[in-house]
Amino acid sequence: MISANSYQPKKFNLSGLTGISDKTLEMHFKLYEGYVKETNKLNEKIAEFVKDGKVDHDEFAEYSELTRRLGFEYNGMVLHEYYFGNMKRRGAGDPEQNTAFHRAAEESFGRYDIWKADFVGVGKMRGVGWAICFQNPANGRLSNHWITLHETGNVAGFNPVLVMDVWEHAFLLDYTPAERPKYIEAFFSNIDWNAVEARLKKNATQH
Repeated sequence: MISANSYQPKKFNLSGLTGISDKTLEMHFKLYEGYVKETNKLNEKIAEFVKDGKVDHDEFAEYSELTRRLGFEYNGMVLHEYYFGNMKRRGAGDPEQNTAFHRAAEESFGRYDIWKADFVGVGKMRGVGWAICFQNPANGRLSNHWITLHETGNVAGFNPVLVMDVWEHAFLLDYTPAERPKYIEAFFSNIDWNAVEARLKKNATQH
C-alpha cells in the first residue's frame, strides 16, 4: 500500500537523445524507479522504529543501518531527477553567451571554457559517481564537485545546477568504460540549458 507521503516516480520524455540510446534510458528509468521504491520502503521501516517517540536500545543497530541506507537511496532518487531533468532532445551543446549561466561561469572561473574544462575533468575521474555543478547561494559562485556514490561529497547548503551521472549504467550500453569522454560529449549535446538556468538562484549576491 502506498501512503499519501510516499514518493512517486517522475516521468521524463527523453526518447531520441543524441548519443544516448532509448535502450539506455529505459534501463536507467527502471533503476531510478528502484531508488524511489527503496526510499519509500526505508521511510516506512524507520517510521515503525520511531512511532512510539523513541528508539529502543536493542533495535538501535538496525535503525542506524536503515537510516544510513536511506541517504544512499534518497540521494539516488533525487540526483536522477536532476539528471533527467537537465536533458532534452536537440539540446544546445553550450549556453548562449548572454545567459545567466554563462555569466555565472565567467564570474566564477574567468571564462566559460575554463568552467567546462573543469566540469568535464571531474566527469572523467576514475570511479563511479556524479559530476555536479553547484551554486553557492551566499554569493552565486559556481563550483564543480565529484559525488562518490550518491551521498558522499555533496556540499551542504549548495544548490545543484547541472547534474551528470557518470555511473557506468548511464552509458555502458552505448560506450565502453574507456569511452566515457564520448558519453560526456553526448551529454553536453543534450543539456537543457533552460532547465539549468531555472535552478540558478537569481537573488544570490556576487562577490
